[in-house]
Amino acid sequence: MNKLVVSLSPHAHGADSVERNMYGVIIALLPALLVSFYFFGLGSVVVCLTSVAACMFFEWAITKFMLKTQPTLTDGSAIVTGLLLGMNLPSNFPIWMIILGALVAIGIGKMTFGGLGCNPFNPALVGRCFLLVSFPAAMTSWPVAGQLTNYIDAETGATPLSLMKMAIKTGDASVLEGLPSSLDMLLGNTANGLGAGTIGEICAIALIIGLVYMLYKKIITWHIPISILATVFVFSGLLHLASPIYANPIQVIFSGGLMLGAIFMATDYVTSPMTPKGQLIYGVAIGFLTVVIRNWGSYPEGMSFAILIMNAFTPLINMYIKPKRFGEVPATNKEDKK
Repeated sequence: MNKLVVSLSPHAHGADSVERNMYGVIIALLPALLVSFYFFGLGSVVVCLTSVAACMFFEWAITKFMLKTQPTLTDGSAIVTGLLLGMNLPSNFPIWMIILGALVAIGIGKMTFGGLGCNPFNPALVGRCFLLVSFPAAMTSWPVAGQLTNYIDAETGATPLSLMKMAIKTGDASVLEGLPSSLDMLLGNTANGLGAGTIGEICAIALIIGLVYMLYKKIITWHIPISILATVFVFSGLLHLASPIYANPIQVIFSGGLMLGAIFMATDYVTSPMTPKGQLIYGVAIGFLTVVIRNWGSYPEGMSFAILIMNAFTPLINMYIKPKRFGEVPATNKEDKK
């Protein structure tokens, strides 16, 4: 017979829940999603809808037929994974590759470890990195924004991150003259025939709106996103001061998937530290690794790899950066208590 054990009063009640937070994240993603529809049109719609549908299907199928448990589609986590995976892909990405990435994200990145709350790595990033390693050509073919009807045959071009990487490799600072202004990058106007990058990184202001909403609703705290952005700004600024071949820190922050990753992916509850101090350490490390990988790694972008690396360190951070137990005697006073 099951017994219900209730603690002594008073009791604190809260409206917080997995569903509330997940659907709050979905609402926060809407500005960036709508902007992507405006810039990419059909391609953005096809990629995002396919990703969400595939993630929901695989989560339902795995829980029902393999794990033999109650499907958890209503908690919104599969939708969030699908949206984030889709927003980390080019708008001309082939449908069958999207479905394969969704299978890896849900099947390997999430359900293999027991489902929501048990996964050590962000599922959407697991799917993205799998696709990046498996299909590098398709994952680095960036459509030019403004093509509302073309999908597979969209015109492609180099991204701002590619230009930054080229300037470093060639030692030619004049390459950076092809970059859009910081204001254009904030608003999503890449211009000059440049590729716009992934679906979710096109407009920084839309992502900032999502950040403000999640902070207002207390879905996340400021520690992780702000520490990442501040760290990237500081180290990129030092590099820019040291040599003109490095782009200015404002352009670095607004380029690539940095804003998307810092706001929506590094802040994942399961894969990030629990304490504010641990979150600051986690965020600073992600920001530093991103700068290192972007400037000296093989890929122009380093945000995804930086987050996954620090996901692996999250258990260690939680172990060593934790609050004192209630009633614990400080080390300095233990001798006095004897």
